[in-house]
Amino acid sequence: MKHYEASQTINGSNGELWIDNEYIAQITGLEAKVTVEKAEVVQVGKRSKGYKNIGMEGKGTIKMNKVDSFFIKKLSDAFKKGKTPTSTIITKLSDPDAAGTERIKLTGCTFDELTLANWEARKIGEESIPFSFEDWEIIESI
Repeated sequence: MKHYEASQTINGSNGELWIDNEYIAQITGLEAKVTVEKAEVVQVGKRSKGYKNIGMEGKGTIKMNKVDSFFIKKLSDAFKKGKTPTSTIITKLSDPDAAGTERIKLTGCTFDELTLANWEARKIGEESIPFSFEDWEIIESI
């Protein structure tokens, strides 16, 4: 990696999120990661363990200010009927000082839980929504 200026470090304050093409203005953070599932491979003549990639799992969390009932309206009826609604999430990370923009499209997203109520006096309302995803596409990278 070549030398970089400290100002090029990306600040998440300019992150953006779309769920099923709907812009989510109240977003405060997002994490999406892939965990590799591995099987141990035993080999004669070797003292160390070897591993084979046998699958992967995509999980994430959306963090947002509680402004409306977006997720309650989106998921409540489907969950009560035993249905599994899927969504597409697009995340964008950009910063005016950065060397570019990063956009990732997550597909086959299913939400793992639905919070119906969570509040406390003298505290700003926040939501944390865990989700799973099946696949991803790098739309734009830095």
